[in-house]
Amino acid sequence: MSQPIQLTGIAWDHSRALPPLVATAQRYEETHRGVRIHWQKRTLDEFGHAPIDVLVKKFDLVVIDHPWAGFCFEKNLVHDLAKIAPPETLAELKRNAIGPTFESYVWQDKLLALPIDAATPAPSWRPDLLERAGVAPPQTWTDAVALARRRLAVIPGFNADLFLHFIMLVKALGAEPCADHEAIAPADIMQRAAEMLRELTEPMPSEISELNPILVAERMTTTDDFAWNAFAYTYNNYARPHFAPKPLRFGNLLTLEPGGPRLRSVLGGTGLAISANCANVAVALDYALFVASGNVQKGIYVHAGGQPSHRAAWDDSFADTLCGGFFSATRLTQTEAIVRPRYSGYVALQTDGGKALQEYLRDGRSLAATCEKLNALYRASRTRGGGDFQTN
Repeated sequence: MSQPIQLTGIAWDHSRALPPLVATAQRYEETHRGVRIHWQKRTLDEFGHAPIDVLVKKFDLVVIDHPWAGFCFEKNLVHDLAKIAPPETLAELKRNAIGPTFESYVWQDKLLALPIDAATPAPSWRPDLLERAGVAPPQTWTDAVALARRRLAVIPGFNADLFLHFIMLVKALGAEPCADHEAIAPADIMQRAAEMLRELTEPMPSEISELNPILVAERMTTTDDFAWNAFAYTYNNYARPHFAPKPLRFGNLLTLEPGGPRLRSVLGGTGLAISANCANVAVALDYALFVASGNVQKGIYVHAGGQPSHRAAWDDSFADTLCGGFFSATRLTQTEAIVRPRYSGYVALQTDGGKALQEYLRDGRSLAATCEKLNALYRASRTRGGGDFQTN
C-alpha cells in the first residue's frame, strides 16, 4: 500500500481559526483517499508577527495575513498562486470576495494566498448593559468619547491594534497612510490622530494595553466590565447564541461628525499560502481552493466557527442567523475597509509603532516626540527589505 500524502498547516489559536480548518481537512480527506492534513495552532500575536521564514520550513500550508506579501515574495518563501491556480477560478474568487479581501493578497501581480477569512475592526456591544445605562450604541466620535467618560467603553490597546487604530484615524482625517516614504502622514494629521486616541482612551483602564481583540471579546462576554467596544477586529463567534455566556451585537463603524462618512478600518482576515518548501503543491493547492470555494465557505467553514471571506456566506441568510446577524450588521464596514502597507519591512512597524503610541497614551511621552518616533520607526521599516519591494 502506498504511503498517504501528508500536508501540515499552521493557523492561530481561536475557535474562528482552527476548527473550520480541521473540519475542512476532515471532509477533504473523506473525498480524497490517501491524503492526510494536520493543522496546528499558534497565538494571535505570533500569527501577526512571528517570522514567516521559520514557519514555511515546517509547514506546507500557512494561514497568513496580507502585510506579509512583500517579505514573502522578496525571500521566495511561498508559491505565487497566480502562476499555479486556474485563472478562471481566481477570477471567480476575486468577484465574490467581500470587500478588498482578494486584492489584499495581490502584490506586484503575484498572489500571496487564497482568501478564506474576512475581518476588520468594527464596534460590538452588550445590548443589556447599554439598555441598563439608558444609551444607544454611539454613532459619532463625540458619542463614543461621552460613553468612554462614563467608563462604559473599551478598545483593544495592544501594541499592534493601537497602531492600526491610529492608521484608521489618519485615513479619516484625510491623509493616505504611509504613502510618503519619509513620514506616515503630515505632522498635523498624525498629531490629531494621536490626540483623538488619547481623548477616547484616557478614561479607560491602563490594562487595555494588554488586551487584544480576543481578550476584549472574552472580557465583554464573561463580565459586565464594559458595555461597548468602539473598534476591534471582529470575531463573529461572540455573537452566536450559546458560544459565550453573554453574547455581543456587532455593527458598522461610527462617523467623526454627524452625517459624515464612516471611519474606514484597516482590513484584517486571513488567506491560505503554500510554502515554497511544500513537496505536494498540487494537492495543497487543490485543498486550498476547496476551503476558499463558495459552497465550503457558506457550509462547513462557517458552521465550524469560521468567518468566511466569500460572499456566498455573507449573502446567506442562514449563516447570518447562525452568527447572530453578524454578517448583515458589519457588511458595510467590511466592504469599506482599507488595505495595509505590504512592503517587506512593514510588519514590525505595527508592533514598534504601537509601543510608541502606548508610551504616549499610558506613560506620558510628549505628542511631538511620539510623532517623531513613529516617523523614525517608519523610515527604518522602509529600509529592511530589498529596494524593489519598498512600495505599498
